[in-house]
Amino acid sequence: MQTATEDERKYDVPDGFALPDLAGAAGAEGLGEAETHELDATYFDTADLRLARNKRTLRRRSGGTDAGWHLKTPGDGSARTEHRLPLTEGDEVPAELVAEVRTIVRTRPLRPVARLRTRRVETPLCDADGRTLALLAQDEVTAETDDGEQRWQELEVELVDGGPEVLEAVEGLLRSAGATPAAGPSKLARALGDRLAGPKSKKKINPVVAYAREQREAIEAQDPAVRAGDAEGVHKMRVATRRLRSTLKTFRDSFDQERAGGVKDELKWLAGCLGEVRDGQVLSHKLVAAAESFPEVAAQVREKLEADVTRGRQALTEALDSDRYLALLDAIDDLVDEPGPGDRDARRRAGKVLATADRLLDKATADGVDAELHEARKKFKQARYAVEVFAAGAGKPGKRLVDALTALQDVLGAHQDSVVAREVLREVARTAPDAFPYGILHARQEQVGERTLEDLPAATRAARKKKLRAWLG
Repeated sequence: MQTATEDERKYDVPDGFALPDLAGAAGAEGLGEAETHELDATYFDTADLRLARNKRTLRRRSGGTDAGWHLKTPGDGSARTEHRLPLTEGDEVPAELVAEVRTIVRTRPLRPVARLRTRRVETPLCDADGRTLALLAQDEVTAETDDGEQRWQELEVELVDGGPEVLEAVEGLLRSAGATPAAGPSKLARALGDRLAGPKSKKKINPVVAYAREQREAIEAQDPAVRAGDAEGVHKMRVATRRLRSTLKTFRDSFDQERAGGVKDELKWLAGCLGEVRDGQVLSHKLVAAAESFPEVAAQVREKLEADVTRGRQALTEALDSDRYLALLDAIDDLVDEPGPGDRDARRRAGKVLATADRLLDKATADGVDAELHEARKKFKQARYAVEVFAAGAGKPGKRLVDALTALQDVLGAHQDSVVAREVLREVARTAPDAFPYGILHARQEQVGERTLEDLPAATRAARKKKLRAWLG
């Protein structure tokens, strides 16, 4: 499967629209020779248009210079990523493309939802050296859906070798000639019309539910990156999973408790699968660097952690390909799209979780027990996520409190990393011919843990400033 990035702008144009003189637009020499293509595209989606609602388009197109199967997904700014496969016979969507949208469509079948036939006149915009800066496509579109037939004209300007300044310069000239920015984001959206709008709800979404939905969307958004083995994608999906689970735990009255219980259990399972990969990645980077003075030890530690990550990645892939994962995503939808009546004391609950974290930390520092410090860290993480729900509405104090809690959590996290590093060293040392260097590294990690705790008092004071917490009530 090939992928490409498209950066284009679309315009509505009146009947008989003619391209203006574009010479001089961001270094353009002028228009090249036009070519005409007859395009025939069938678009696929679920019955409830889940792809279109998630800003994805999947089509089988014949004609033109890029006939084949195309899946367009959101990119940065006006850009989109297009996944391409060769044209096949029939209407069965290739498995590779189904896999790309599996998180969105789940078990729902993909079927044709629209057919668009387009007569395209494609004209290159060239510079003095003959390079194509952009392609201008004048389209006469006939769209067929279950609701009938529509016809319209539009214009697309797609970058080829030019930069963003080309789009800006060309837009000014096109608008002066009568073009206007397209009313819809795509031809498919225009063809589907009101079917995409969905029912409008006048009910105000409370911050807890909005936060939960953000985490749901983050889990889905990171799915392709996780499947591709991207370490940052694994990290982001894990964080979103933890945030959602923590939200369901803290704000119990905001959700149906019977359904929330099952979702929390499954989120714990998913977070565990992600953790098997992420923890090994992070620890390998830190511990191998710390063991560089003992090359043989570093190699043995790297081998052990890489094996752990490989096993974890295999298990994670199996998890994401499972019906259990799809069932979890459906359950999350049911829970956050149909929440409970709401909780007027939700903000105070965030404050209570934070107070509990304070007490746990005080006891842990007094006792000097690593396990207690770890429990305090987890509770502060829950508190931070709870505070995040309302932080934006609290202005600067809200943001500063989140920052302070993050810094405190980082100190406790660095200490816990040293604890886990010692556990790994002990495990690898059991089968090592010489345990002496492992003992040295173990002692160094103990020192790392002690040094990180030197930053704890200042981080604790910063997170407990009354002016940062007053808004919690």
